[in-house]
Amino acid sequence: MTAIALGADHAGYTLKEDLKAWLGSRGYETVDMGTRSPASVDYPDFAAAVALAIIAGKAERGVLVCGTGIGMAMAANKVPGVRAAACTDSYTARMSREHNDANVLALGARVTARDAAIEILATWLAAPFAGGRHARRVVKLGELERVRGSAEERFGAKAR
Repeated sequence: MTAIALGADHAGYTLKEDLKAWLGSRGYETVDMGTRSPASVDYPDFAAAVALAIIAGKAERGVLVCGTGIGMAMAANKVPGVRAAACTDSYTARMSREHNDANVLALGARVTARDAAIEILATWLAAPFAGGRHARRVVKLGELERVRGSAEERFGAKAR
């Protein structure tokens, strides 16, 4: 069974705990990277912890929860090899896996109800990466992580 790293800030703490219980009830191993209470914390710290757990092989996928999911996704995507998607419904969750091979799901506790978040997570976990034409695009995402010059130098006229 896939190990899932979980992380949240104060806004996402309660939903993270609910998702952790749901995952456990379905046999998933969870790696809780915090936070451990609703006390105010900085979301990038927990996004980094989950992202680094994935890169280190401690988990195959990650779930991050903050107020909107946006900040967590932005922070996690700074770590090379992480493809975090902030999803607000099952369709975007499925597409993030099928087309983008997302390895981190970011959810917003202030914009997504508990039951909807569980449905989004279930869809995301069940969706496979489609490969094919999408694989070359995921490779290009990885190339962007290694850009040393400007995007224009790397991709030429395509960036204009």
